[in-house]
Amino acid sequence: MSRKAIVLLSGGLDSTTTAAQAIADGYELIALSFNYGQRHHRELEAAKQVAHHLGIREHVLVELNLAQWGGSALTDATIAIPQTGVQTDVIPSTYVPGRNTIFIAIALSLAEAKQAEAIYLGINAIDYSGYPDCRPEYLAAFQQLAHLSSKAGIEGQAPRLVAPLLHDSKLAIVQRALRLGVEINLTWSCYQGEAEPCGLCDSCRLRDQALIAAGYPDLATVVGQRLDDGQRAAT
Repeated sequence: MSRKAIVLLSGGLDSTTTAAQAIADGYELIALSFNYGQRHHRELEAAKQVAHHLGIREHVLVELNLAQWGGSALTDATIAIPQTGVQTDVIPSTYVPGRNTIFIAIALSLAEAKQAEAIYLGINAIDYSGYPDCRPEYLAAFQQLAHLSSKAGIEGQAPRLVAPLLHDSKLAIVQRALRLGVEINLTWSCYQGEAEPCGLCDSCRLRDQALIAAGYPDLATVVGQRLDDGQRAAT
């Protein structure tokens, strides 16, 4: 009987690399994606393409409406997406209140129903935008909840929360993705809900800088390449 794991698959670089790592770790994956009212719903098409490319046969899409109460630039078009660069000492307006807590809770339910022994998460505590639900202590607390909140947990079989990228830099994530054979061009990271990536939001900037540093400027946005060239010229 194959070992099963749930992977939270947004369609972005981090979650795609996490899925590829889970497969390399020997798991049969069930992908879990969310349409939560995000402006950048283009990522869901990327998630579908990624799942197909990785040979994931079961892909669950959960419909939520976190946009109905707003509170984030990712769900409320009246709030501007920040384009001034990453500031790790300030939680940006792209933080979605409670998003990861809701997503992981649903993943725990799915894992127990499907008898999956692990949940793979693409959260990262190094090159990120300062989100409180991407920290090691948050992950540890949720693991404790997994042991307490379910029949599987009470029986000593709570799914493990696995975050292989937690302590990776964005450059290290790109390098891991390349080692695992990830088709980076299939992924989508931009926060803007446009047809092409903006190259200016936090997510685009982190991705582009890492791709350029890894020697793959062709996979970065044109704007991202210009930003990098400007930064190098200024140093």
